[in-house]
Amino acid sequence: MQLPFFLAKRFVAAETLEGAVPIVNSLRDKGLSIALDMLGEYVSDRSVASRATESYIHILDTIAALPAVGGTDIHASIKLSMLGQRIDPSFCRDNLYRLLETAKKHGQFVCCDMEGSDLTESTISIFTEAHQAYPENVGIVLQAYLHRTQEDVDRMCEMKARVRICKGAYKEPAELAWQDMEKIRERYLEYAKQLITSSRFPGIATHDDRLLLAVAKFVDEESIPADQFEYQMLFGIRPDTQARIAESGSNMRVYVPYGTDWLPYYTRRLRERKENVWFLLKHLFSR
Repeated sequence: MQLPFFLAKRFVAAETLEGAVPIVNSLRDKGLSIALDMLGEYVSDRSVASRATESYIHILDTIAALPAVGGTDIHASIKLSMLGQRIDPSFCRDNLYRLLETAKKHGQFVCCDMEGSDLTESTISIFTEAHQAYPENVGIVLQAYLHRTQEDVDRMCEMKARVRICKGAYKEPAELAWQDMEKIRERYLEYAKQLITSSRFPGIATHDDRLLLAVAKFVDEESIPADQFEYQMLFGIRPDTQARIAESGSNMRVYVPYGTDWLPYYTRRLRERKENVWFLLKHLFSR
């Protein structure tokens, strides 16, 4: 496994939390905030989901013990499918609440990742209930390419929820998701604008220069303060651009994955959408 993981290290910080912490600290020294993600998904065994819950709690306790670095912060990014979402939504909710109690104790934030469309409604339902109980401690990811996303964005804005908006990386059928990249860009930009003006501190998650420039133009024209939102990018992709955005005075958060389940995570995403292969190849040497 050493050779494959060596190749994956461009995009995966480490196989353990202890190995990821020094990388997290080095990124924070550059003025970058962090979304820390333990890789893994689609758990079907209750005992495994319970262990994942304990691991997430350990992440939050570890983050809480790290020293402050400038204006940067660290939050956890989690997958509800690791907490037993496919086993029993109530079991998943109880595990999530355990995490959020820890997050509340430490004054932390947890973002619920969005997965395939088969879990979208369940994820939003569980999140909405959790947000009522922990409004300062939990947020959610929405995917711009889904037809349903306008309704979800409207709902999150009404709730004043924290949202990370991304294009969407899963292969979905045409009846559920836009297939044309120009259309996806169009929808993404509209959602980003709405979230920046009407939600609470959204994450604008993209490496797409056209979208980055369009968002920058919008916030400049509308005189929107830099502390009203943040940009987000993946660990290992365009690190110079990440640093440059932070140096410009904008908030920049890096999504840092770690864990032993890195291989299925990446091979599945490359298999699901051919665009991801070209994306990684394109940005492998992009700065």
